[in-house]
Amino acid sequence: MKVVAFNGSPNKEGNTWQALKMVTAELEKEGIETEIVHVGNKTIRGCAACYQCVKKKNEQCVLPGDEVNEWIQKMKQADGVILGSPVHFSAIGGTMKAFLDRAFFVTSVNDSMLRHKVGTAVVAVRRSGGLPTFDQLNNFLNYAEMLIPASNYWNVIHGRIPGEVSQDTEGVQIMRVLGKNMAWLMKLAEHGKEAITPPEREAKTFFNFIH
Repeated sequence: MKVVAFNGSPNKEGNTWQALKMVTAELEKEGIETEIVHVGNKTIRGCAACYQCVKKKNEQCVLPGDEVNEWIQKMKQADGVILGSPVHFSAIGGTMKAFLDRAFFVTSVNDSMLRHKVGTAVVAVRRSGGLPTFDQLNNFLNYAEMLIPASNYWNVIHGRIPGEVSQDTEGVQIMRVLGKNMAWLMKLAEHGKEAITPPEREAKTFFNFIH
């Protein structure tokens, strides 16, 4: 099994990366392969609302010049996904948000590619805004019908300078427990495939409130 994690921080090995490493370390102890992809230092346009991904259904976004389509395929091929972001004005980092908007729209209109994969989110913050950012990341996981493991508190860890999160002893435990629970859930899901038939995927129903 494999997990791909996305680092939405501009800093390659800042506190978001540190948090992801705490989680992936536990996954690796359970024999699960991990990869951390650095998103936050790239130049990524937001969704253009062109709906070409809906028309073509080729698992690709038509916007050129970045690695979004490569990252979509990494998520498709993985058994689990971790979304990691710093906090920018109580919200997901802009580059990470642009990536997630495009990637999760593509996956949703291509037979819900991430459905029933295991997915979770982690947030690194200096002081405030961690929970709003965590909620925003979870919106993507919920919409994709992913299986979401929990920890013993919200998945937020605190620190300012790179590495400072290691001093947040409660935050470190949160990441460690999350990694253990994610590994456990992934194994349950893998073994359950042979024993329990998953519910049939329903076509999305759309309803506009103004007609």
